This record gives sequence, C-alpha cells and structure tokens, in this order.
Amino acid sequence: MSFEAALAELENIVQQLESGDVELEKSIAIYERGAALKAHCEAKLREAELKVEKIVLDDKGQARAEDADLG
Repeated sequence: MSFEAALAELENIVQQLESGDVELEKSIAIYERGAALKAHCEAKLREAELKVEKIVLDDKGQARAEDADLG
C-alpha cells in the first residue's frame, strides 16, 4: 500500500472516530486498523528518509550528492 493511500485511509478513520457516530465494536476495530496504518506510514517515511540525498557544492563549485543527515 502506498504512503498516500494509507494516509488517506487513516484520515478517514480519524474522521469516523471523531464523529462519535460509530458503534463501540466498530470503533475498536477501526482504531486497530488505524494503528496499523500509522505504523505503515511511519515505516514508509523512514524508508524515504534513508533514500534522501542532499545536493552540495564542493570547493570547486561542482554539485555532488551526499547522504542527508536526518538523524
């Protein structure tokens, strides 16, 4: 599942829970689904962070890629 699809589903779950119109059993089930989606989104973000590179100029003015210092 893509990050965007997971985030959209998670936002939908939050809206349902905030509305207060969901029965208790269903609230528990969608809360658990939301927790799983949150973990999935966090994992996708970590993967993306590891792939990010920053562009820097060396002392000759030439551009080069370097691992981003995200941690």
